[in-house]
Amino acid sequence: MNLDPAGITLDGGNGLAKQLYLALRRRILATPGTYRIKLPTSRNLALALQVSRNTVVRAYEQLYAEGYISSRVGDGTYADGLAAAVVAEPDAQAAAAPAMRQSAMQGRLSGYETRRRMSAGPARAFRLGIPAYDLFPNQIWGRLQSQFWRRAPLAEMGYGDAAGNLRLRELIAAYLRQARGLACEPSQIVITAGAQHGIALCAQLLLDAGDKVAIENPCYPAAAAALAVVGAQLVGIALDQDGMDTSQLAQHADCRMAYVTPSHQYPLGVTLSLARRLELLAWAERHNTWVVEDDYDGEYRYDGTPLAPLAALDRSGRVLYVGTFSKIAFPGLRLGYLVLPPKLVPALTALHAMGDRHPPAADQAVMAEFIAAGHFQRHIRRMRRASRARRDALLEGWAPLFGQQLPLPKVAAGLHLSLPLASAGQEADLVAKAIAAGVELNPMSRFCLPGQAVNPQHRAGLALGFAGVDEAAIGRALLSLRQAWT
Repeated sequence: MNLDPAGITLDGGNGLAKQLYLALRRRILATPGTYRIKLPTSRNLALALQVSRNTVVRAYEQLYAEGYISSRVGDGTYADGLAAAVVAEPDAQAAAAPAMRQSAMQGRLSGYETRRRMSAGPARAFRLGIPAYDLFPNQIWGRLQSQFWRRAPLAEMGYGDAAGNLRLRELIAAYLRQARGLACEPSQIVITAGAQHGIALCAQLLLDAGDKVAIENPCYPAAAAALAVVGAQLVGIALDQDGMDTSQLAQHADCRMAYVTPSHQYPLGVTLSLARRLELLAWAERHNTWVVEDDYDGEYRYDGTPLAPLAALDRSGRVLYVGTFSKIAFPGLRLGYLVLPPKLVPALTALHAMGDRHPPAADQAVMAEFIAAGHFQRHIRRMRRASRARRDALLEGWAPLFGQQLPLPKVAAGLHLSLPLASAGQEADLVAKAIAAGVELNPMSRFCLPGQAVNPQHRAGLALGFAGVDEAAIGRALLSLRQAWT
């Protein structure tokens, strides 16, 4: 049968050859596979469609290349029925294909994206998890970026070490020793794409489906998701004013891992006491258990110096320390690091390489120079002062408006605070009215593990981030809350 060009319409402008290629392909695929279709000569088709012959030639060449048509000298150009029968349009393939078997991973991921709270767009009060990145020294960072690309070392432009830039790892090790009291070697450090990436790598490396993980309850939802997606069973451990209630761990000797935020618990903001830190480490050693320490905002301590990490007390190589630059620089940078027991470094580095080879070379090199030149430590001090001022603005502005009914707790560390409420109904009412007024509040219930016991005073409440916007914006948000809640 001959292909009839009637009905083929092309829009004017550029891309005529591609339009014609797609139109011819649709005709070929719509024809039953038992037929052999003869196409017009390029000259005749060009005349029929009133386009240049070159347009038709280019469309035919693409069809030739993809196997839709063939030609023989003196016989013409044909679309073979076999090709038409084998190849199908994507929509037709989807409609005809049987339902694909879903993997266990797909099942565990189902619905996660819709449950995840997005923090896109400009910062606003009182968003969680963001520092005062409006104060980031963009000019200094831009200058260092320019310096890197002007000299662009060839060694930095090829594939790099999966563990990350050696100079950056050396500087991180020196910083942790000096500022955080954590003695480690550069060889123990692996650069990651932020804390979340580090937590996910730990979960993938150390857990099998069905393994149990002790985790604070309430907890950081993204960490819980990273653990659950590898098939782990989450065992919620209740919290009080001293952090995770480690006495409950005696009932869970079969846990393969514990995940904790000891410096500033997320989301309650409490600090794990020294006695409980030692008890947690002793439990991990007795039961051959790993401990993942997420020190996401440990630099922010407003009374005295930052606390030494749990990893600094570890003497048996059980603690994997998760650090990040997101809370000091800006979240979009996506740079963090893991400090690992030496025996885990080869396997985790290999796992990292399988996922994304290595972190971006330019960002690592610029961060290394940012630290080496002293900008990092100066910026930490500036961010700590700014966050303290913003915390004070929230506390001082809140007291006359809501202090009698909803008194805020003291805040000695971190970038957010939590406020307990009397009931889930009160929580839902206050959050809904706040969001309608353009103020972002987080209900404590979203941080609680479903179906697991939680301290009654933590079942309902609000979590408020105070560092992401300046004092004036905090004041305006408080006035909006007064109008909404009144």
